Amino acid sequence: MTHANAYLTPRGRLALAELVVETGWSLRRAAERFQCSPATAKKWVDRYLAGDRSMQDRSSRPRSCPHRTPTRTERRIIGLRFTRRWGPHRIAYHLHLAKSTVEAVLRRYKMPQLAHLDQATGLPVRRPAPHRYEHEQPGDLVHVDIKKLGRIPDGGGHRKLGRQTGRKNRSKMGYAYLHHAVDDHSRLAYSEILGDERKGTAAGFWARAHAFFAAHDITVRRVLTDNGSCYRSQEFASALGPEIAHKRTRPYRPQTNGKVERFNRTLVAEWAYAHTYRSEEARCATYQQWLHDYNHHRPHTGIGGQSPIDRVGVHNVPGITASGPHLKCCYG
Repeated sequence: MTHANAYLTPRGRLALAELVVETGWSLRRAAERFQCSPATAKKWVDRYLAGDRSMQDRSSRPRSCPHRTPTRTERRIIGLRFTRRWGPHRIAYHLHLAKSTVEAVLRRYKMPQLAHLDQATGLPVRRPAPHRYEHEQPGDLVHVDIKKLGRIPDGGGHRKLGRQTGRKNRSKMGYAYLHHAVDDHSRLAYSEILGDERKGTAAGFWARAHAFFAAHDITVRRVLTDNGSCYRSQEFASALGPEIAHKRTRPYRPQTNGKVERFNRTLVAEWAYAHTYRSEEARCATYQQWLHDYNHHRPHTGIGGQSPIDRVGVHNVPGITASGPHLKCCYG
Protein backbone atom coordinates (compact mmCIF):
# COMPACT_ATOMS: atom_id res chain seq x y z
CA MET A 1 0.00 0.00 0.00
CA THR A 2 1.33 3.50 -0.90
CA HIS A 3 2.38 5.54 2.12
CA ALA A 4 0.70 8.86 2.91
CA ASN A 5 3.68 11.03 1.92
CA ALA A 6 4.16 9.61 -1.59
CA TYR A 7 3.78 11.79 -4.68
CA LEU A 8 0.22 12.42 -5.86
CA THR A 9 -1.45 11.16 -2.74
CA PRO A 10 -3.88 13.77 -1.33
CA ARG A 11 -1.00 15.46 0.48
CA GLY A 12 1.18 15.55 -2.66
CA ARG A 13 -1.68 16.87 -4.80
CA LEU A 14 -2.27 19.70 -2.38
CA ALA A 15 1.42 20.59 -2.39
CA LEU A 16 1.43 20.63 -6.20
CA ALA A 17 -1.59 22.93 -6.37
CA GLU A 18 -0.13 25.30 -3.74
CA LEU A 19 3.13 25.60 -5.72
CA VAL A 20 1.22 26.68 -8.81
CA VAL A 21 -1.40 28.90 -7.16
CA GLU A 22 0.48 30.36 -4.19
CA THR A 23 4.11 30.36 -5.42
CA GLY A 24 3.52 31.01 -9.12
CA TRP A 25 5.15 27.92 -10.59
CA SER A 26 4.13 26.99 -14.10
CA LEU A 27 2.12 23.86 -14.69
CA ARG A 28 4.96 22.26 -16.67
CA ARG A 29 7.53 22.95 -13.96
CA ALA A 30 5.25 21.65 -11.19
CA ALA A 31 4.44 18.57 -13.24
CA GLU A 32 8.13 17.84 -13.71
CA ARG A 33 8.72 18.32 -9.98
CA PHE A 34 6.00 15.83 -9.05
CA GLN A 35 6.71 13.47 -11.96
CA CYS A 36 3.31 13.68 -13.64
CA SER A 37 1.91 15.12 -16.86
CA PRO A 38 0.90 18.82 -17.16
CA ALA A 39 -2.70 17.69 -17.72
CA THR A 40 -2.68 15.89 -14.37
CA ALA A 41 -1.15 18.92 -12.68
CA LYS A 42 -3.87 21.15 -14.17
CA LYS A 43 -6.60 18.80 -12.87
CA TRP A 44 -5.45 19.19 -9.27
CA VAL A 45 -4.88 22.91 -9.64
CA ASP A 46 -8.44 23.34 -10.92
CA ARG A 47 -9.73 21.34 -7.95
CA TYR A 48 -7.77 23.60 -5.62
CA LEU A 49 -9.14 26.76 -7.26
CA ALA A 50 -12.66 25.33 -6.95
CA GLY A 51 -12.20 25.22 -3.17
CA ASP A 52 -11.45 21.51 -2.75
CA ARG A 53 -8.66 21.11 -0.19
CA SER A 54 -9.15 17.38 0.49
CA MET A 55 -7.82 16.28 -2.91
CA GLN A 56 -9.43 12.84 -2.47
CA ASP A 57 -10.22 10.55 -5.40
CA ARG A 58 -13.79 10.86 -6.60
CA SER A 59 -16.01 7.96 -7.56
CA SER A 60 -15.75 6.85 -11.19
CA ARG A 61 -19.37 5.76 -11.11
CA PRO A 62 -21.39 7.44 -13.89
CA ARG A 63 -24.04 9.94 -12.86
CA SER A 64 -26.66 8.01 -14.82
CA CYS A 65 -26.90 4.52 -16.27
CA PRO A 66 -29.77 4.20 -18.77
CA HIS A 67 -29.33 0.43 -19.12
CA ARG A 68 -29.36 -0.39 -15.41
CA THR A 69 -31.96 -2.92 -14.26
CA PRO A 70 -35.19 -1.08 -13.30
CA THR A 71 -35.80 -0.63 -9.60
CA ARG A 72 -39.04 -2.60 -9.79
CA THR A 73 -37.21 -5.60 -11.26
CA GLU A 74 -34.51 -5.33 -8.60
CA ARG A 75 -37.19 -5.43 -5.91
CA ARG A 76 -38.72 -8.54 -7.47
CA ILE A 77 -35.31 -10.24 -7.49
CA ILE A 78 -34.64 -9.40 -3.85
CA GLY A 79 -38.19 -10.39 -2.93
CA LEU A 80 -37.86 -13.84 -4.52
CA ARG A 81 -34.48 -14.35 -2.89
CA PHE A 82 -35.76 -13.31 0.54
CA THR A 83 -39.14 -15.06 0.59
CA ARG A 84 -38.44 -18.20 -1.46
CA ARG A 85 -34.66 -18.46 -1.06
CA TRP A 86 -34.07 -19.14 -4.73
CA GLY A 87 -30.66 -19.06 -6.36
CA PRO A 88 -29.68 -16.73 -9.24
CA HIS A 89 -30.42 -19.37 -11.89
CA ARG A 90 -33.94 -20.05 -10.62
CA ILE A 91 -34.75 -16.33 -10.26
CA ALA A 92 -33.41 -15.60 -13.75
CA TYR A 93 -35.52 -18.42 -15.21
CA HIS A 94 -38.64 -17.17 -13.42
CA LEU A 95 -38.22 -13.48 -14.40
CA HIS A 96 -36.81 -14.15 -17.90
CA LEU A 97 -33.54 -12.38 -17.11
CA ALA A 98 -29.89 -13.20 -17.63
CA LYS A 99 -28.28 -15.03 -14.73
CA SER A 100 -25.46 -12.44 -14.68
CA THR A 101 -28.05 -9.67 -14.22
CA VAL A 102 -29.56 -11.41 -11.21
CA GLU A 103 -26.11 -12.06 -9.73
CA ALA A 104 -25.18 -8.39 -10.15
CA VAL A 105 -28.33 -7.26 -8.32
CA LEU A 106 -27.73 -9.73 -5.48
CA ARG A 107 -24.15 -8.48 -5.12
CA ARG A 108 -25.29 -4.87 -5.22
CA TYR A 109 -27.63 -5.46 -2.30
CA LYS A 110 -25.08 -7.68 -0.50
CA MET A 111 -27.37 -10.70 -0.30
CA PRO A 112 -25.62 -13.69 1.34
CA GLN A 113 -25.20 -16.93 -0.57
CA LEU A 114 -27.82 -19.63 -0.02
CA ALA A 115 -25.13 -22.03 1.18
CA HIS A 116 -24.43 -19.60 4.02
CA LEU A 117 -28.06 -19.45 5.23
CA ASP A 118 -29.66 -21.57 7.88
CA GLN A 119 -32.72 -23.09 6.20
CA ALA A 120 -34.84 -22.97 9.35
CA THR A 121 -34.22 -19.36 10.37
CA GLY A 122 -32.85 -17.74 7.21
CA LEU A 123 -29.92 -16.29 9.18
CA PRO A 124 -26.42 -16.35 7.68
CA VAL A 125 -24.45 -19.40 8.84
CA ARG A 126 -21.20 -20.38 7.16
CA ARG A 127 -21.05 -24.08 6.32
CA PRO A 128 -18.34 -26.04 4.54
CA ALA A 129 -19.21 -27.09 1.00
CA PRO A 130 -20.47 -30.71 0.97
CA HIS A 131 -18.90 -33.35 -1.22
CA ARG A 132 -21.18 -33.98 -4.21
CA TYR A 133 -21.33 -37.24 -6.10
CA GLU A 134 -23.43 -38.26 -9.09
CA HIS A 135 -23.91 -41.52 -10.93
CA GLU A 136 -23.21 -41.51 -14.64
CA GLN A 137 -26.43 -43.04 -16.03
CA PRO A 138 -30.13 -42.75 -15.14
CA GLY A 139 -31.18 -45.74 -13.07
CA ASP A 140 -27.73 -46.45 -11.62
CA LEU A 141 -29.12 -45.34 -8.26
CA VAL A 142 -32.64 -44.32 -7.19
CA HIS A 143 -33.10 -42.63 -3.82
CA VAL A 144 -36.26 -43.71 -1.98
CA ASP A 145 -37.58 -41.98 1.13
CA ILE A 146 -40.73 -40.98 3.04
CA LYS A 147 -41.52 -37.41 4.10
CA LYS A 148 -44.04 -37.04 6.92
CA LEU A 149 -46.11 -33.83 6.83
CA GLY A 150 -48.73 -32.70 9.31
CA ARG A 151 -52.12 -32.46 7.65
CA ILE A 152 -53.78 -29.05 7.42
CA PRO A 153 -57.04 -28.68 9.38
CA ASP A 154 -60.11 -27.19 7.74
CA GLY A 155 -59.78 -23.41 7.83
CA GLY A 156 -55.98 -23.37 7.63
CA GLY A 157 -53.02 -24.12 9.86
CA HIS A 158 -50.89 -22.07 12.23
CA ARG A 159 -47.92 -21.75 9.84
CA LYS A 160 -49.81 -19.29 7.65
CA LEU A 161 -52.56 -18.00 9.93
CA GLY A 162 -50.50 -17.63 13.11
CA ARG A 163 -50.62 -19.53 16.38
CA GLN A 164 -53.65 -17.80 17.79
CA THR A 165 -55.86 -18.26 14.73
CA GLY A 166 -54.47 -21.68 13.84
CA ARG A 167 -55.19 -22.98 17.36
CA LYS A 168 -58.91 -22.50 16.76
CA ASN A 169 -58.76 -24.80 13.72
CA ARG A 170 -56.45 -27.31 15.35
CA SER A 171 -57.65 -30.88 15.45
CA LYS A 172 -56.06 -34.32 15.46
CA MET A 173 -55.58 -34.49 11.71
CA GLY A 174 -52.58 -36.80 11.85
CA TYR A 175 -49.95 -36.98 9.13
CA ALA A 176 -49.68 -37.43 5.39
CA TYR A 177 -46.85 -39.68 4.20
CA LEU A 178 -45.17 -38.63 0.96
CA HIS A 179 -43.30 -41.52 -0.62
CA HIS A 180 -40.56 -40.42 -3.02
CA ALA A 181 -38.29 -42.06 -5.58
CA VAL A 182 -35.67 -39.73 -7.12
CA ASP A 183 -33.20 -40.76 -9.81
CA ASP A 184 -29.65 -39.83 -8.81
CA HIS A 185 -28.43 -38.81 -12.27
CA SER A 186 -31.40 -36.92 -13.73
CA ARG A 187 -33.27 -35.93 -10.51
CA LEU A 188 -36.46 -37.25 -12.11
CA ALA A 189 -38.92 -37.76 -9.24
CA TYR A 190 -41.91 -40.02 -8.72
CA SER A 191 -44.00 -39.32 -5.62
CA GLU A 192 -47.33 -40.24 -4.05
CA ILE A 193 -49.22 -38.97 -1.01
CA LEU A 194 -50.20 -42.06 0.99
CA GLY A 195 -51.76 -42.72 4.36
CA ASP A 196 -49.02 -44.63 6.19
CA GLU A 197 -45.46 -45.95 6.00
CA ARG A 198 -46.12 -49.66 6.47
CA LYS A 199 -44.25 -52.31 4.56
CA GLY A 200 -47.17 -53.11 2.24
CA THR A 201 -47.60 -49.45 1.36
CA ALA A 202 -43.88 -49.01 0.67
CA ALA A 203 -43.79 -52.15 -1.48
CA GLY A 204 -46.83 -51.07 -3.50
CA PHE A 205 -45.33 -47.62 -3.98
CA TRP A 206 -42.09 -49.06 -5.33
CA ALA A 207 -43.98 -51.23 -7.83
CA ARG A 208 -45.64 -48.11 -9.25
CA ALA A 209 -42.41 -46.10 -9.12
CA HIS A 210 -40.57 -48.87 -10.97
CA ALA A 211 -43.19 -48.80 -13.70
CA PHE A 212 -42.83 -45.01 -13.90
CA PHE A 213 -39.08 -45.19 -14.47
CA ALA A 214 -39.48 -48.03 -16.95
CA ALA A 215 -41.95 -45.88 -18.92
CA HIS A 216 -39.18 -43.27 -19.18
CA ASP A 217 -36.69 -45.88 -20.49
CA ILE A 218 -34.81 -45.94 -17.17
CA THR A 219 -33.57 -49.34 -16.02
CA VAL A 220 -33.19 -49.24 -12.24
CA ARG A 221 -30.09 -51.11 -11.04
CA ARG A 222 -29.81 -50.00 -7.42
CA VAL A 223 -32.10 -48.49 -4.78
CA LEU A 224 -30.90 -46.50 -1.77
CA THR A 225 -33.13 -46.17 1.33
CA ASP A 226 -32.77 -45.36 4.98
CA ASN A 227 -33.11 -48.00 7.71
CA GLY A 228 -36.86 -47.67 8.23
CA SER A 229 -38.67 -50.86 9.18
CA CYS A 230 -40.74 -50.86 5.98
CA TYR A 231 -37.54 -50.95 3.89
CA ARG A 232 -36.08 -53.80 5.97
CA SER A 233 -39.12 -55.99 5.37
CA GLN A 234 -39.24 -59.08 3.19
CA GLU A 235 -42.23 -57.62 1.32
CA PHE A 236 -40.20 -54.63 0.14
CA ALA A 237 -37.32 -56.90 -0.82
CA SER A 238 -39.73 -59.00 -2.90
CA ALA A 239 -41.00 -55.84 -4.62
CA LEU A 240 -37.43 -54.93 -5.61
CA GLY A 241 -36.76 -58.37 -7.01
CA PRO A 242 -33.38 -60.04 -7.54
CA GLU A 243 -32.32 -57.74 -10.36
CA ILE A 244 -32.24 -54.55 -8.22
CA ALA A 245 -29.58 -54.16 -5.53
CA HIS A 246 -30.77 -52.64 -2.26
CA LYS A 247 -28.41 -50.36 -0.35
CA ARG A 248 -29.16 -48.69 2.99
CA THR A 249 -27.70 -45.53 4.48
CA ARG A 250 -25.62 -45.55 7.63
CA PRO A 251 -27.66 -44.81 10.77
CA TYR A 252 -28.10 -41.09 11.46
CA ARG A 253 -26.49 -40.13 8.14
CA PRO A 254 -29.33 -38.60 6.05
CA GLN A 255 -26.80 -36.77 3.87
CA THR A 256 -25.97 -40.13 2.24
CA ASN A 257 -29.45 -40.03 0.71
CA GLY A 258 -28.82 -36.44 -0.31
CA LYS A 259 -30.72 -36.26 -3.61
CA VAL A 260 -34.06 -37.16 -2.05
CA GLU A 261 -33.34 -35.04 1.03
CA ARG A 262 -32.83 -32.07 -1.30
CA PHE A 263 -36.10 -32.95 -3.00
CA ASN A 264 -37.81 -32.88 0.41
CA ARG A 265 -36.40 -29.44 1.14
CA THR A 266 -37.56 -28.13 -2.24
CA LEU A 267 -40.99 -29.67 -1.70
CA VAL A 268 -41.43 -28.00 1.70
CA ALA A 269 -40.27 -24.59 0.50
CA GLU A 270 -42.06 -24.50 -2.86
CA TRP A 271 -45.21 -26.53 -2.29
CA ALA A 272 -46.07 -27.68 1.24
CA TYR A 273 -45.79 -24.28 2.94
CA ALA A 274 -45.47 -21.97 -0.05
CA HIS A 275 -49.15 -20.92 -0.03
CA THR A 276 -52.00 -20.54 2.41
CA TYR A 277 -54.04 -23.73 2.08
CA ARG A 278 -57.42 -23.84 3.82
CA SER A 279 -57.59 -27.62 4.01
CA GLU A 280 -55.50 -30.73 3.41
CA GLU A 281 -57.57 -31.53 0.32
CA ALA A 282 -56.76 -28.11 -1.15
CA ARG A 283 -53.04 -28.74 -0.71
CA CYS A 284 -53.19 -32.25 -2.12
CA ALA A 285 -55.05 -31.01 -5.18
CA THR A 286 -52.02 -28.92 -6.20
CA TYR A 287 -49.40 -31.63 -5.74
CA GLN A 288 -49.69 -33.32 -9.11
CA GLN A 289 -49.22 -30.03 -10.96
CA TRP A 290 -46.29 -29.03 -8.76
CA LEU A 291 -44.59 -32.37 -9.36
CA HIS A 292 -45.11 -32.00 -13.09
CA ASP A 293 -43.51 -28.54 -12.98
CA TYR A 294 -40.63 -29.95 -10.94
CA ASN A 295 -39.91 -32.67 -13.48
CA HIS A 296 -40.58 -30.73 -16.68
CA HIS A 297 -40.06 -27.01 -16.11
CA ARG A 298 -38.04 -26.30 -12.96
CA PRO A 299 -34.32 -25.65 -13.66
CA HIS A 300 -31.90 -27.54 -11.41
CA THR A 301 -28.50 -25.97 -10.79
CA GLY A 302 -27.09 -29.37 -9.76
CA ILE A 303 -27.55 -30.62 -13.35
CA GLY A 304 -26.46 -27.50 -15.20
CA GLY A 305 -29.78 -25.67 -15.23
CA GLN A 306 -31.68 -28.44 -17.02
CA SER A 307 -34.98 -29.92 -15.96
CA PRO A 308 -34.99 -33.64 -15.04
CA ILE A 309 -37.02 -34.62 -18.10
CA ASP A 310 -34.51 -32.83 -20.35
CA ARG A 311 -31.64 -34.76 -18.83
CA VAL A 312 -33.44 -38.05 -19.24
CA GLY A 313 -34.08 -37.14 -22.87
CA VAL A 314 -37.53 -38.76 -23.06
CA HIS A 315 -40.66 -36.65 -23.65
CA ASN A 316 -44.38 -37.29 -23.94
CA VAL A 317 -44.33 -40.86 -22.69
CA PRO A 318 -47.77 -42.30 -23.52
CA GLY A 319 -50.01 -43.38 -20.69
CA ILE A 320 -48.03 -41.79 -17.85
CA THR A 321 -46.89 -38.24 -17.15
CA ALA A 322 -43.81 -37.03 -15.32
CA SER A 323 -45.96 -36.35 -12.30
CA GLY A 324 -47.17 -39.95 -12.06
CA PRO A 325 -50.74 -41.19 -11.96
CA HIS A 326 -53.61 -39.30 -10.45
CA LEU A 327 -52.75 -38.60 -6.82
CA LYS A 328 -55.21 -38.67 -3.97
CA CYS A 329 -54.92 -37.80 -0.29
CA CYS A 330 -55.12 -40.97 1.74
CA TYR A 331 -56.36 -40.80 5.32
CA GLY A 332 -56.43 -44.48 6.10
